[in-house]
Order: sequence, then structure tokens, then C-alpha cells
Amino acid sequence: MKKEARLLFEKALDSLLLVVDHFNRPWDCGRADAVLIFFDHAFEMLLKAAILHRGGRIRERRAKQTIGFDACVRKSLSDGDLKFLSKEQAVILQTINSLRDAAQHHIVQLSEAHLSIHVMAGMTLFSDIVKEVFDHDITDDLPVRALAISTKAPLDLAALFATEAAEVRKLLQPGTRRRLEVEARLRGLAIVEGAMTGERLQPTTGTLNKIGDALLDGRRWDHVFPGVASITLTSDGHGPSIDLRITKKGGTPITLVPEGTPGAAVVAVKRVDELGFYSLGLKDLAKTIDLSPPKTLAFIKAVKLQQDADCYKEIKVGRTKFKRYSEKAVSVLNEAKSEMSLDEVWVKYGQGSRRRAAG
Repeated sequence: MKKEARLLFEKALDSLLLVVDHFNRPWDCGRADAVLIFFDHAFEMLLKAAILHRGGRIRERRAKQTIGFDACVRKSLSDGDLKFLSKEQAVILQTINSLRDAAQHHIVQLSEAHLSIHVMAGMTLFSDIVKEVFDHDITDDLPVRALAISTKAPLDLAALFATEAAEVRKLLQPGTRRRLEVEARLRGLAIVEGAMTGERLQPTTGTLNKIGDALLDGRRWDHVFPGVASITLTSDGHGPSIDLRITKKGGTPITLVPEGTPGAAVVAVKRVDELGFYSLGLKDLAKTIDLSPPKTLAFIKAVKLQQDADCYKEIKVGRTKFKRYSEKAVSVLNEAKSEMSLDEVWVKYGQGSRRRAAG
């Protein structure tokens, strides 16, 4: 192993040991944040070590700094000469990286089950990369006194997100006044969703409020978080540990996002069940946002919703075409309702405008 690669690999192992240390500590002071921060650092050092070991470069020509986390992931995933990552593995990496951003720069609250999933999947991924690139078993580098990260990990993402959604609904009940706690909890869920779908921007307060309102209104968690619903986790147990890896549901593709796309991740889970994603007709949409279908259609025209592929699509079944809307359309229209005058929208885009034009 080249000297620089070896030194980076040693730094990666140091941070990995700190992940194990903080995760297994008996008190919670800064525990989750420390786990995410050290895990993110461990992976960046490991990726750079692996790139160098495979003959790649971690500095652009004439650059003073080495490449960043996303560039490491992209190079490890798409450079044919040194490729060692799968797209599923890249999803785990960008999830941990996005959660670290929130932990280091703002506030994020993860339940123990939620944190455990990321730690178990991350530990498995770290071990897989080391084995693939360096043909080395990381257990040789762990102290004999180190315990397994977890002897029983929650493997069902659907159950986890359903439980989280139910908890958020309880916290949002009238009289609880726990909005900040809800935002911190929803931030972790929204970040995971964004990492899955390729939207790496940290969620705004407005976005979190809309997610909370959707859950409070009884929207299904898999409609609110379709990216998470597109993947699952599988495990292989051996000894006291469990190996946790991400897999796709029903052939759901994970695609490489074009480099330079603003606010985008390296990879994204893409939907294939279009009727499931575009789950609302006009009447369903109108009922959800508490407007009549004609007034809903007026708002659709006002915000040009049918030009947004994430909100609207005409789906052909046989010889019949259906105009369908996604859950995102609900958020867009609710935001429009709060910012635009219903009377003005109706006059300009509703049935009244057509009568005037006819006259």
C-alpha cells in the first residue's frame, strides 16, 4: 500500500473506532452527533485511501485541497479504472454524509432504532469496501475487547418509518407545543428521503412543516417518503453481529445523477411504479387540499403544476389517458393557497375567466 494511502487508511480506522466507542457509551451526551461526525470522517478517509490504492488521484491539477466527499463517491462509483462502489453503497454513503451535515451545522434527532440502522449499514459497508479494495478484514484492526455494534438491529424500514410517523402525529396533537422537537425528528427522516431521491439540500422549516402536516392529516408514510419506500435492507447474521445492506424493491433503479446538478446527490433512487407515485386524481387532490375540483384546477394553472414532472403526469392505460398528481403536488398547492388570494386566482384562472373571454 502506498504511504499516503496507508496513512489515510489508518485515519479511517481511528475514526471508525471512535464510532464504536461513542455508539456503545452508556450516556447520551452528544452521542448521536459524534457517531455521525466520526462515521462521515472515517468514510471520507477510507474512500481517499481506496482511490489512491487503485491508482486514482484525490487532488485536481493545481488544486490546494483534496477532493470532497461527493467527488470521492462519484469517482469510486463511475471511474472505470478504479471503480469499487455500487450504487446501493453510494446511497448509504450519501445518507450518512447528509445526516452528518445536519448534526454538525444544525439540529437533528434520531431515534435509537433509526441511528442503529445507519450504524449497522455503515459498519457493513466499511467492512465490504476494505475487503474489496485492500483484501483485508477490519476485525484484525479492532481491539479484542470491542463489542459488536448491535446484536439485534431493526431490519424493517417500513416498520421504522411507520413508527416514526405515528410518533410525529402524537407530538403534533393540539396542546403539546413540541414543534421544535418535531422539526428535529422530521429533519432526520427528510434527510434520509433526500439522500435516497438525490435531493441533498438540507430541508427548510417550511418543508418540515409540510411533511408534519401531511402526516397529521393521515397521509401514508410511504406516500410522504416515496424514496425510502423504494428500498429495503437485508441481513446476514454471523456470530454476534448482523451485516446490513441496502437493496432495491421490485427492480427499482438507482441512477447516477449528472455531475454539476445544483443541490443533487451522486445517485438517486428512481420510481418505477408510476401509478403508485402519481396516486391522486383531481378529485382526490381537491379533497386533500380542501378545495372544490374547479378551484383546485385554477390553482394548478396558476402555479403551472402540470409542467412539473414531479407533480403531474398523464398515464396511459390501454387507450385511456389519466391525469394524475403526486404527493408533492399537495405540498405545492398548499403552499400556493397560503401565499395567493383564492379570489384573485379564481378570477384569473377559474371558470369566470372563461366566461369573460367568451363574452
